[in-house]
Amino acid sequence: MHFYSNERIALFIDGANLYATAKTLGFDIDYKRLLAFFRKKGQLVRALYYTALAEDQEYSSIRPLIDWLDYNGYTMVTKPTKEFTDSMGRRKIKGNMDIELTVDAMRIAPSLDHIVLFTGDGDFRALVETLQQDGKRVSVVSTLQTQPPMVADELRRQSDQFIDLADLEALIGRDGAPRSGGGGRSHGGRGPATKLDEPASLEDEDDLPEEV
Repeated sequence: MHFYSNERIALFIDGANLYATAKTLGFDIDYKRLLAFFRKKGQLVRALYYTALAEDQEYSSIRPLIDWLDYNGYTMVTKPTKEFTDSMGRRKIKGNMDIELTVDAMRIAPSLDHIVLFTGDGDFRALVETLQQDGKRVSVVSTLQTQPPMVADELRRQSDQFIDLADLEALIGRDGAPRSGGGGRSHGGRGPATKLDEPASLEDEDDLPEEV
């Protein structure tokens, strides 16, 4: 894992993707420790967390996490989910944040040296390539320790540095959290503790069935 102390760093977190990855690996992320870890790696300019919310619900299970992050050093970017009926007559929920993350990354990039992207979504490969063409280093955080891997191969290969989330468990995992599996090994790329129960958000994929 290579960072330089004089680098201006920003974290771009695809909330649903990161949650799904950590859950599959069997540990919970302590977001206070995560922020502290990257503050030690360089000059952390901003940490942005992207998630969609079902605003028509009286209570959203992810709201306590969102509120905590908002008051503890993270910039929250949210939008309401949308419901629609597919060709089979099934109600589905859509809450994709790819456009918002991409626009923000391009907007903030001139003030940064190193972008850390928490996602395994291959749709971000073009964003990574564009940032690199502008002289920025891009690290991708996801995992190869699942079957199938949570990170798209084209995204991992495009990144300057791939960081397996499994290797960060001891550094950013919640102390005492029960494990359901996982483990970590290193994989190279191309070149107060919060006790909140992190809920599953609705936007794990572009289109989700209503029962999620």
